[in-house]
Order: sequence, then C-alpha cells, then structure tokens
Amino acid sequence: MSRLWTVDDVSDYLGIPVSTLYDWRTRDYGPPAKRVGKYLRYKAEDVTAWFESLDNEVA
Repeated sequence: MSRLWTVDDVSDYLGIPVSTLYDWRTRDYGPPAKRVGKYLRYKAEDVTAWFESLDNEVA
C-alpha cells in the first residue's frame, strides 16, 4: 500500500493553491478525498485518475 497524499502533496502535483482544493471540495469538484480526523487524505492513484479524466471532459 502506498502512502496517502496530503493536501500539500496534491497542491504540488497539480500546481494549484491549497485553497483551491478546499474550494473545489465545497463544489463537489476535484480529486476524491477522505477525512482522517480533521485532515484530508488522497490516494495517489485517485488523484492521477481524476487528472487523466479531465481529457474526457467537454469544455
């Protein structure tokens, strides 16, 4: 099992501010995350799959 990503890890990977990830979460957008206590955690494969799926969205 691989290490879970933090909000900072996802922010670095996507090249976006942490605040954008929190904003997206309130809008049901962005990579899926789960709460672990008061922290958000992401599976790396979920983040990359979400990112790859953007190619399939119509602008």
